[in-house]
Amino acid sequence: MKDYFADIAIIGGGLGGVAAALGALRSGRSVILTEEFDWIGGQMTSQAVPSDEHSWIEQMGGTRTFRQLRTAIRQFYRDHYPLNEAARNWSDLNPGAGWVSRMCVEPRVPLAIMEAWLAPYIGMGRLQLFKPYRPIEAQTDGDSVRSVTLRHVQTGEKIVVSGKYVIDATELGDLLPLTGTDYVKGFESQAETGEPSAPSEAQPENQQAVSICFAVDHVDGNHVIDKPKNYDEWRAVQPDFWGGPLIGFKAPHPRTLEIVERSFTPNPDDNPLDVDADQRRNAGDANLWTFRRIAARRNFTPGAYASDICLVNWPMIDYFEAPIIDCTEDEYAHRLSRAAELSYSVFYWLQTEAPRVDGGQGFPGLRLRGDVTGTEHGLAMAPYIRESRRIRAVTTITEQDLSYAVRGDAGAVNYRDSVGTGMYRIDLHPSTGGDNYIDVPSCPFEIPLGALLPRNRSNLLPAGKTIGTTHITNGCYRLHPVEWNIGEVVGRLAAWCLDNELTPHAVQADDRRLEDFQTHLHHHGVEIRWPDIRAY
Repeated sequence: MKDYFADIAIIGGGLGGVAAALGALRSGRSVILTEEFDWIGGQMTSQAVPSDEHSWIEQMGGTRTFRQLRTAIRQFYRDHYPLNEAARNWSDLNPGAGWVSRMCVEPRVPLAIMEAWLAPYIGMGRLQLFKPYRPIEAQTDGDSVRSVTLRHVQTGEKIVVSGKYVIDATELGDLLPLTGTDYVKGFESQAETGEPSAPSEAQPENQQAVSICFAVDHVDGNHVIDKPKNYDEWRAVQPDFWGGPLIGFKAPHPRTLEIVERSFTPNPDDNPLDVDADQRRNAGDANLWTFRRIAARRNFTPGAYASDICLVNWPMIDYFEAPIIDCTEDEYAHRLSRAAELSYSVFYWLQTEAPRVDGGQGFPGLRLRGDVTGTEHGLAMAPYIRESRRIRAVTTITEQDLSYAVRGDAGAVNYRDSVGTGMYRIDLHPSTGGDNYIDVPSCPFEIPLGALLPRNRSNLLPAGKTIGTTHITNGCYRLHPVEWNIGEVVGRLAAWCLDNELTPHAVQADDRRLEDFQTHLHHHGVEIRWPDIRAY
């Protein structure tokens, strides 16, 4: 096995991993970055999920570099895509004109930006990028992680990577069990957390649904795929709380749990500039075609796109049959295979059985766009993971820290050790324990440094969903801008600690050291407080 060393080893190349790498590299440190899939970028690229963001992201509530990423994505479209004049002049260009976000784009575009940002450091020899590699083993020494062994996903080749700091940016917190780091999974009990929405007893196997997304367009002709394996079985599934079959347009409304029926109208002749992607006013999911649309043909010159491109990440593809954390490798593979079966079944149903407004059934002109998601099988390259293992942290973020029902106009708790900001409703999808949606209004919140520090590890840091949230608060800390913020901070934190011969725990515990680090973050565009607008 070959051994590789850098100042900082980052395992996982999703949004948090990329942000951590950039934070460390721009701080002058050498980095190893590994990724399980062919694409870096995680949620935004390989998982094919348009960026879920709060209403103020254009101005505040995210890091400078995350806003630069969004600006670069828009500029990429202006430089390389045949936008029409109206779209080209749209300052907050939303190429897909999707309702879920002001940034609905084809996943190859953010991939191109992130790869371009990392490319100079590869050329300089300061970044070593390994993909597709998955961690299988780790070596520890006392409370430190010495090295991580990874296996190539296709060839089985093994490598060993090590660093003075090791960052877990995997989607499921893979390093936590490998390193013996204390962690929690699933629901904590109300007795432990005091959370209004928590159950009376802990439910570690009760975890959020995983989804395998896919992109479609709609053109002339018959593009119906072969009937998927187990289609009839999936077609018969009807959860108690669903209001009808799982595969159908009826489903619970996440916020009210009322059974609602959504529509599906391929290629509506809507004006993209009329889309108001602000979830305060409109959740945007009434018409599933425009909800997560990633290419609106009317944003481009006539004929450039034969059809809109729609990203399918809808309630009916949520796989909550069984958890995928801490199961055997065979169980993990089988359950993801079942999730893929469900996604194929939903697509086949759309092609053959879905009710149309003209009274007919099915949309045979729908095509899977695996070329858009980077796969031959047609689905997203990676499963969309909503919930990870979570460290037992110095600080645990609980529902009552930010729930609007609890905090009211006082706003979320202000943490003395805040290292970032974020905002999203507490948004939990149906879970493997049979729970319906949990969807709770939240206040604009902060990210405490203590939530990024494991209790029993000195040089292991989380970047992403592995931080010290609960099952409940993971529902609002799991989104794109927050994951990026967390990753950027831990990358800079590791570099800062090496530069100043400190430990992360020592920075968090000492007011003067903490203030110095917060000032450093502020200098580099990391907001640690939401604005309090006053006269000056």
